Amino acid sequence: MALQHHQRTSEVVARAREHDWRIALPTGVVAFAALIGGSIFGSVHGPFIRPRVVVWSAAAALLVFGVIATRRFAAGLGHLVSTRTMPAAGAAIRLVTTGVGYVIIICAELGLLDVSIEHLLVGAGLAGIVLGIAAQQSLSNVFASVVLLLARPFVVGENIRIRSGALGGIFDAVVLGVSLTYVTVRVNDGILKIPNSVMLATAVGPITPNEQEPSKSSVETQ
Repeated sequence: MALQHHQRTSEVVARAREHDWRIALPTGVVAFAALIGGSIFGSVHGPFIRPRVVVWSAAAALLVFGVIATRRFAAGLGHLVSTRTMPAAGAAIRLVTTGVGYVIIICAELGLLDVSIEHLLVGAGLAGIVLGIAAQQSLSNVFASVVLLLARPFVVGENIRIRSGALGGIFDAVVLGVSLTYVTVRVNDGILKIPNSVMLATAVGPITPNEQEPSKSSVETQ
């Protein structure tokens, strides 16, 4: 029963991923065609009405089909990464891909509508600096999660040994999950959620079931 359930789940995920790619590719082509066509045949500041209609229609098509293509491409890429690595990695890739796609769409829309982006870039830069300072800790955890998911020093369900002065020494744990902000582990006295930035700065290695956790007294004597 378990094997059949796993096979059915794999088939459903494969069909969903294939469905995402089938929608992402044609909508992406339509969005790109709208961008090229609007840039060539349209003009916002032209003296005639037809070029204006063309450019605004192209901008609307670019927005609609670009958003659909971005979301479907991010979902398909997230499913692909999840099946080959871990679900948390797929979620991170999907989030990053969606953000990059939306930024590209916004820049394309501004360029198509002949909007000066110099002032927008200055304002966005200042806002980015303020937000970066305000959310420094959160962003460091997000970037640390990407590094952890790419480097893969451990996987979910693995028994690991953590060496960290910030966490109080050496202890053994079982990895329960990896998210964009925390690594969830189970230790002898309960469950811990360790920030990704802290986890990235620790020394981590796999352990075998017959290995014993070193006592604090032995660590102190060493």
